[in-house]
Amino acid sequence: MSALLADLPLAPLHWRQAQHFLIDLDGTLVHSQSEPLDGAIELLELLAGRYVVVSNNSTHTAEALARALRARGLPLSAERLVLAGEQTLRFMAEQHPGARIRLLASAALRRHAQALGCHLVEASPHFVVLARDERFDYATLSAAANDLRLGARLVVTNPDLTHPAPHGAVVPETGALMRALAACAGIEPAHVIGKPEGGLFEEGLRRLGARAADTLVIGDNPLTDALGAARLGMRFLLLGRDPQARALTPAALLRLP
Repeated sequence: MSALLADLPLAPLHWRQAQHFLIDLDGTLVHSQSEPLDGAIELLELLAGRYVVVSNNSTHTAEALARALRARGLPLSAERLVLAGEQTLRFMAEQHPGARIRLLASAALRRHAQALGCHLVEASPHFVVLARDERFDYATLSAAANDLRLGARLVVTNPDLTHPAPHGAVVPETGALMRALAACAGIEPAHVIGKPEGGLFEEGLRRLGARAADTLVIGDNPLTDALGAARLGMRFLLLGRDPQARALTPAALLRLP
């Protein structure tokens, strides 16, 4: 993947010169338990008013996540968070009103779906909508796979297999569950909403009133953050341990000359 990124036609840019920023969350600003990475608070303070956080998070609502992050010192409001889970439910409510949906998701997202008017069912769905469901088990896999074999369409919040955890561990993500469903049902998703697809980036640009050409994406994942940015013509900067990364942490980025 690093070789692919090296071939992308993106001009070099000193990162502070960008007018606007789309910033990833897990692995870029926080650990898996929402603990800020070194320098994350200072980075957001430096970029105040010029950024939106664009995340493949498919567990929380923006309101609840913003409260949790503020409690840990990150100066974030719900309006500054574009989350794959919420955007997927909005897509379903707007594009498929009244559709029967088997929603595999957290309790918070299920409540949010009902508030948006989504029709949640446990049998004969038109759609199986998959988020990061920590209750996903063999019975869930069997029921959803057979729904898909009978003609239901699969909508997935994000394709991430994992996200980083402290001490080099990983947290299983929605994409791992998606691969199990696709393998059992013999199908591919009808829609994937999260990065590297363009929807979250486009919503972030809309909230900022920004153009892609004036916006820098900061993330840690070359397969989602960097590739998604490049598809829309945005420059990108990687943090973390990828060979293309400019710095390990936000603090290290801030120390660059």
